[in-house]
Amino acid sequence: MVLLALMQANAVVLDVEANCRAVDGAARTAAAAGARLLLTPELFPVGYAPLRLRSELDPGRLPLIRQELAEIARRHGIALVYSLPAVTGAGEWQITATLVDEHGTELLTYAKVHLFGPAERQAFVPAAAAPAVVDFHGVRTSLVICYDVEFPESVRAAAVRGAELVLVPTALAAGFESVPQVLVRARALENQLTVAYANHSGTEDGCDFLGGSVVAAPEGSLLAAAGAGAELLFAELPEPRPGDRPHDRPGAAGQDVAYLADRRTEIYRSWGS
Repeated sequence: MVLLALMQANAVVLDVEANCRAVDGAARTAAAAGARLLLTPELFPVGYAPLRLRSELDPGRLPLIRQELAEIARRHGIALVYSLPAVTGAGEWQITATLVDEHGTELLTYAKVHLFGPAERQAFVPAAAAPAVVDFHGVRTSLVICYDVEFPESVRAAAVRGAELVLVPTALAAGFESVPQVLVRARALENQLTVAYANHSGTEDGCDFLGGSVVAAPEGSLLAAAGAGAELLFAELPEPRPGDRPHDRPGAAGQDVAYLADRRTEIYRSWGS
């Protein structure tokens, strides 16, 4: 079994040291419980405040923050997903997520494609690359970020590349309960994979966060769900068996519905988008 841990917590905007201490504590606890991976919320190491990040965060600090997070993974022997701003070679700011393994080695990075709201759109530039997939302890794993998961195309792009697990750092405000309770579960069901969705709790820079982190199974049920407050959430994933892959089986979890196999992509292309 692969045990996942999801960190749901309240970050302090621009207090990198305090936020990294919180990640370190969660990593220590998760590793002691036997988790192989800790998923943290969107932009947690710097706090979620797009306009303040763009105006007050020195991008020269970002490499050292990444080094500290990789060291946390190494110190506790647990893989880690963290989310930080990144600056492209053209000087554009993006929101990214990175998966490092238990040795602190980067396995996967992704930049957010769908920006939410005027603050994000003013502070950041949307990316265009599809989510990639890597093997993590025998589980084909991918990343998207927050608002991305609300678009069927994002998770489907990971699924058709063979993903069995999609990890989602998020910063979801209160009042959007339908996202974890309906949309995340739908993304898991329609793509026959597991979706892990880790949110902030509390208030940061005037934004009240929902909490409500979830892990949704391939049949759309919830493997784990958090409340509104700070919490370390755990969920077990079954070890994949030979031949038991999304593209190889007729349906997930004993279903007779094979959504991926039954797609008619040539017809969809003729429909336009």
